[in-house]
Amino acid sequence: MNNSKGTPLALGAAAFLSLAFVGNAQADNISLKFHSGLAQSRPEAAQIDRFADLVSEKSDGELEIEVYHAGALGLKEADMLRILQQGMVDMALLYGEYYTRDAPALSSVYAQGAITESSQHDEILDVIRELYEDGFADWNIEIVGGVVAPIFDVGLHCKEPVHTLEELQDKKVRVWSRHLVDTFDLLGISAQVIPQNDMYMALQTGVVDCAYYLSTVAPTVSLQEVTEYESYLHPWAASPWLFGISERALSRLNDNQRQALEEAGEQIWNETRATAVDPEREAQARQEREELGITMLPDFSDEDVQTFVDAAWQAWQNMAENAGEDGTRYYNTVTQALSEE
Repeated sequence: MNNSKGTPLALGAAAFLSLAFVGNAQADNISLKFHSGLAQSRPEAAQIDRFADLVSEKSDGELEIEVYHAGALGLKEADMLRILQQGMVDMALLYGEYYTRDAPALSSVYAQGAITESSQHDEILDVIRELYEDGFADWNIEIVGGVVAPIFDVGLHCKEPVHTLEELQDKKVRVWSRHLVDTFDLLGISAQVIPQNDMYMALQTGVVDCAYYLSTVAPTVSLQEVTEYESYLHPWAASPWLFGISERALSRLNDNQRQALEEAGEQIWNETRATAVDPEREAQARQEREELGITMLPDFSDEDVQTFVDAAWQAWQNMAENAGEDGTRYYNTVTQALSEE
């Protein structure tokens, strides 16, 4: 006679199989640690969080991304290529200019003065990403999308009226990179690298007279309190923030998880790319700075812009050649693409 409730042996076997299935399902679920050195208040941080949400959604919960903002894992940006290569962390937000010790050529992919019209950025973005992917692959790191930074106006923010290169000749200028120091040096203008956090004090105390800075976000560092005048020079050549995953971590993923990761990364890339160039945003930002009391001077002339660009490209080429064969190849590839536009 059949026992509808089943024998103890049958029930035990069924329970074992059920537990084994649950165990295997849980084993298939993977969580990856993602390092970001950016503060959680940055717009890019919100995009990383959205990326993590999309990965979870697209993988039906099989893959989770644990984001650690503001360097919460205690990892140093300068060491990130080695850290990912060794599998000490699964993923990271990568910015090519951070790795001058281990991969100096990556700093030569893109440089200030590269573009004179914001629209040029989108036209060469695929070339730039391809070169970064090539460079990071040497460290066993694969790129799965990223954040395309907005293209902001770059201007000279000064305590006295300045809107020509000639008027800059007797001024001391704050810049953010060695490439820019070399660029202004070629123009006979004194420039020095001063970290953003020290820029306000340097202007206030007269260490510098002007700041070369992203005009659109100048109010976030209160430049209107220590400078009165601004003149537009060129659009920011903004290197993208890339989502890098170590090959070790990638090899642990099944097809569904990998597809979810790649689709989520590309979605963030495409969405941020679509909004990177926004003339209306820049015009509104300029109006807001005027309302804060900044006097908007005429833009630098086309002639001055071209003089600046020529110096920037020369300094860029020198930097690339010093970085070796890859640096020269990156420089030649990007400048050729720009010249063809």
